[in-house]
Amino acid sequence: MAQRTWFLTGASRGFGRRWATAALDRGDRVVGTARDPRTIGNLAERHPDTFLGLALDVTDRSAVFAAVKAAHDHFGELDVVVNNAGYGQFGMIEELSEQEARDQIETNLFGALWVAQAALPYLRQARKGHILQVSSIGGITAFPGIGIYHASKWALEGLSQSLAQEVKTFGVHLTLIEPASYATDWGGASAKRATPIDAYAPVREATAKRLSANPPGDPDASAAAILKIVDAETPPLRVFLGSVPFTVATNEYASRLENWRQWQPIAELAQGG
Repeated sequence: MAQRTWFLTGASRGFGRRWATAALDRGDRVVGTARDPRTIGNLAERHPDTFLGLALDVTDRSAVFAAVKAAHDHFGELDVVVNNAGYGQFGMIEELSEQEARDQIETNLFGALWVAQAALPYLRQARKGHILQVSSIGGITAFPGIGIYHASKWALEGLSQSLAQEVKTFGVHLTLIEPASYATDWGGASAKRATPIDAYAPVREATAKRLSANPPGDPDASAAAILKIVDAETPPLRVFLGSVPFTVATNEYASRLENWRQWQPIAELAQGG
């Protein structure tokens, strides 16, 4: 397998840290970004010739373009671009402040958009490459208490499906990674939480009970799956991580189809003519 060059956001922890490590351990080159570059310093110490750490806030478009250029200048190419930076904003819709809502979209959606825009000129010119967008099972279904997070991931899904069609002719692949719940700090140190409204306490309790029924996956196991996706000759547009999402998706789409089927007479009535 030829050595690849990765540009990976959110490399300091969680999935990003594990995927960067897996790529480096097999001999690939990685440009990893984090808001605080000190959090990825030990990767540079272990892999001084194949790892470049950069400070980056993905909400800063000009900084994103500069970082991608620095990555390309340093290693001379880009092969795999992973939009992993993001976080979960917890809170019922009514509880969210304007700033909390805007910050979630700025990071999870616009951050991925800026990275893709910055990387695509290099990928198009090389007529090869693979963009991995870290979405979520929450990108195709929705639960109470994280509505603005769902909004960011549903938007990322639509943007990415369009993008995949736009760049296919240039030999560039795109894959949406849709993980289940994993034992990362997505719901811990990385999360942000709105000020709760007491009236929603029963909804919070029911949601917590439902989530506790499905133990989180092992994030270390995800790295092997990501490498197989990157190495695939024809990678998928979408792929789940974990065993739970397939059942969730099956039930979600069965419910949608039944709803649409039930109301199809109204749809046809609206057709007119």
